[in-house]
Amino acid sequence: MSRIRLSQDERRRQLLGIGLRMLVEKPIQDLSLDAVAAEAGISRGLLFHYFPTKTDYYDHVVGAALRRVLRNISPDPDAAADVALRQFVERFYAQIERRREFYLALVFGSGAISLGGEGVESHRMTVARRVVDAVALDPASVPVVHGWTAYVEDRALLWSGTPTPERAPLADEVGHCCRALAALLATEVS
Repeated sequence: MSRIRLSQDERRRQLLGIGLRMLVEKPIQDLSLDAVAAEAGISRGLLFHYFPTKTDYYDHVVGAALRRVLRNISPDPDAAADVALRQFVERFYAQIERRREFYLALVFGSGAISLGGEGVESHRMTVARRVVDAVALDPASVPVVHGWTAYVEDRALLWSGTPTPERAPLADEVGHCCRALAALLATEVS
């Protein structure tokens, strides 16, 4: 295989893209750096020029995957608060339904991945802050929204794992999740 000369940024993007594509098929801990390097047309040693350690590469791939999830579930930037909340929940459900196994492997995969020491909590906290911003909530509500995010994630995973004919309608699920956040926020204020 002939080597294609790329800039450092282009090569890093290429290596991350290969890792993301492979991550859809297998958990991160099973991703072979030799296979990534071979597909990129470089040596394993050169891969370490771009990512100093195996964990560093894995962290970057998982980080890129989580950023992709965040893009996919984000509401429209100009949406009114109630619409933004519904869009977030609908898109979260759609993301999990479309890539359930990938999401499970990504968020609940091997503990061997450091993710900068933050992992799932970092992902959920990022989602919570985005919901707070999109719905124009008081920043002090982030801890409540963080817990609610885990709740929505769990409901979406249960829903997507249920055979389609037995599932509650998506609109019912979305409505329930939106009402649950309103109830949690009302309890927090009391």
